[in-house]
Amino acid sequence: MKFFVACAKSLEYLLVDELLALGATRATAAMAGVNVEAKAEILYRAALHSRLASRVLWPLAEFDCENEQDLYQGVHALDWSEHIAPEGTLAVDAHVSGTALTHERYAAQRVKDAIVDRMRAAHGVRPSVDTDAPDLRINIVVRKERAMLSIDIGGGPLHRRGWRSSQGEAPLKENLAAAMLIRGGWSKIHSEGGALLDPMCGSGTLLIEGALMVADEAPGLLRWRGAAPSRWLGFDGALWNTLLAEAQQRADAGRAALKPVFFGADNDPNALRAAMANADRAGMAELIHFDRKSISDLAAPGVERGLVVCNPPYNQRLSADASLYREMGDALKRAVPQWRASLLCGDAELAHATGLRAAKKYVLYNGTLECSLIICDPVLPPVREPRAVMPLSEGALMVANRLRKNLRNFKSWRARTGVSCYRVYDADLPEYSAAVDIYLEDGGTNRQFLHVQEYAAPATIPEADSRRRFGELLAALHEVFALPREQIAIKTRERGKGGSKYGRMGEGGEFFVVREGTARLRVNLTEYLDTGLFLDHRPIRRRIGKDAKGKRFLNLFCYTGVASVQAALGGATATTSVDLSTTYLEWAAKNLAQNDQTGAKHRLVQADAMTWLETDRGQYELIFCDPPTFSNSKRAEDFDSQRDHVRLLRAAIARLTPDGLLLFSNNNRRFKLDDSAVAEFAAAREISGETLDQDFARNPRIHRTWELRRL
Repeated sequence: MKFFVACAKSLEYLLVDELLALGATRATAAMAGVNVEAKAEILYRAALHSRLASRVLWPLAEFDCENEQDLYQGVHALDWSEHIAPEGTLAVDAHVSGTALTHERYAAQRVKDAIVDRMRAAHGVRPSVDTDAPDLRINIVVRKERAMLSIDIGGGPLHRRGWRSSQGEAPLKENLAAAMLIRGGWSKIHSEGGALLDPMCGSGTLLIEGALMVADEAPGLLRWRGAAPSRWLGFDGALWNTLLAEAQQRADAGRAALKPVFFGADNDPNALRAAMANADRAGMAELIHFDRKSISDLAAPGVERGLVVCNPPYNQRLSADASLYREMGDALKRAVPQWRASLLCGDAELAHATGLRAAKKYVLYNGTLECSLIICDPVLPPVREPRAVMPLSEGALMVANRLRKNLRNFKSWRARTGVSCYRVYDADLPEYSAAVDIYLEDGGTNRQFLHVQEYAAPATIPEADSRRRFGELLAALHEVFALPREQIAIKTRERGKGGSKYGRMGEGGEFFVVREGTARLRVNLTEYLDTGLFLDHRPIRRRIGKDAKGKRFLNLFCYTGVASVQAALGGATATTSVDLSTTYLEWAAKNLAQNDQTGAKHRLVQADAMTWLETDRGQYELIFCDPPTFSNSKRAEDFDSQRDHVRLLRAAIARLTPDGLLLFSNNNRRFKLDDSAVAEFAAAREISGETLDQDFARNPRIHRTWELRRL
């Protein structure tokens, strides 16, 4: 059977590994969760044993949902007598997105109304609402006019282990603590005799979770204290009791072998009292040594090897003090230089403030806050041959300050929109003329890459000055991002016959996957002039995904097919992608397959777009056309976007259905639409301002876009 396991954003790939280890046949990462194929038993095992999941959802129904009436009818259609007793209790958790349903509490209310109305009509009595401990917890998700109704068989948020009665001002959820421990390699370190240290332990979450993890104690054991997590009538109580007894045997054996190698410290007496109370509830009070001391007084626990794990203050409720991070880094280098460290910092700047060299970096989300997890192994690397550290020049310092300012300005926008690939610098300082894009790998590594493209300098600027300024820009990038050289792709201009042009691209470049909305897309930063993803077209593709439901979509000059992927994920009945390049069509095919969008309804056509369009007889409700400025391919007639755009648009409009929409975009900065010629066959409206996100707002001429409809 197929089911869904939800988790915090950024934990998806760790959860995939965990579910496969639990016995799932197949597990595929999705946004904030994992789609799973497995026997029903694995669903129960996940609810009991998963340290990373937030909810385990048993699917009941999926139906079209364009408004609240559709939602009510879809839920009311089910026979709820199979799921809950007439006088039972229920709770509904709702997650909605879209224009018709915008209020989650109202959506939950309508689901509840549909259930109780159906039960009252059948039995004369109705279930009541109990949000704390219901017999049945329902989960409803409405996205892109599609509703997914499920039973939450875990009975609520699984990060609640059952041992935390006291917590600090900004508690860390237990499943995020588990992710930090897994990334830090804690289980392996413990098996080798290592210890666990949290020098700012707060309420003890990391230490307690670490102890229970290596004790092989299922998170669900204490949470339910022997009771079933759900009183759903379809719940397999016999299977649950069997799994519970098995888990208890494993926990008893694991606890018996556990040694007191857990050390926590904090300067706040209230936090320590909470930590000790929580450890006592978890049955770990005798194994964890707590000490009241500041980070500056940190001392080695007397164990040769171990893992330091820490979640220092960083969010809105607890001030992010860079000096505290520097103090922590200095203390760790002094006290436990040969240990490994897994540190969850508020952002990349705070991580940099520790002064520690990260062997690996990951992005984790603590609620809605994007945080930087750094893994240092060891805390103090061996001393290398000293190298002179040159201070930043005045120009490089200006660029570094502008980069930091942009990162701060984009932070709330990115958190709100979920954008992971964006332009962080676009010749903001005219003397330092380059574009800098950030690409965040979607996957287990969450590596960050920079794509740096130098703009052509005016002929009046001496080449030596251009090279010096570009070198200063690169120095600023290394200062701000501290990334290894292999994660920075640099494309510089060189002067030769015919003017300024890009130097030779690298060979053997790495393809990796990034995320745009729900789409997972392949990019390559080194082998090609472009990366495979035009970042400035992000809003256009977002609109295509929104408008494509139930429509036939045509993508002209399709490049790597990203717009086709978004249309397919948005519910297009068919997509047709046209391009002359074999390389780009193969790339497009892989992008579609990456998102499970394959088969005859997704057509890839290798052809000159203009010639094909004038011979095609298909009809499309939605067309996207983004031609190059010019093309002189040997396999097709020459194309110039200014000269040929009327002919192109006339042919495209002919392929539109009467109520269809053509989105026409181009990046020719000198382009001027021939309004009078186009007005003969189409109604055109420029929407360029609507197609720029915040990262491109300072460069409004990067592309221009029009809506065109048949007359």
